[in-house]
Amino acid sequence: MKRPSYKELNNKIQQAKKAVLESRIYILDPEIIAADALEIGYLVEDISNVLSDILNEITPSNYAGQRPP
Repeated sequence: MKRPSYKELNNKIQQAKKAVLESRIYILDPEIIAADALEIGYLVEDISNVLSDILNEITPSNYAGQRPP
């Protein structure tokens, strides 16, 4: 069986969407996130909206890794 499966990846995406909607986001290294956000033209307080937009665009077929995320 190929891992991660489409279903497995889809479940991870759905969990991530739910976490963003419930404001359960934990930034492990705020300095790096802040620098990256500013570099691409976003404010740190926009991170939730950006994540939501990204999660609404991606599909399991976008995943290129070999192990489950």
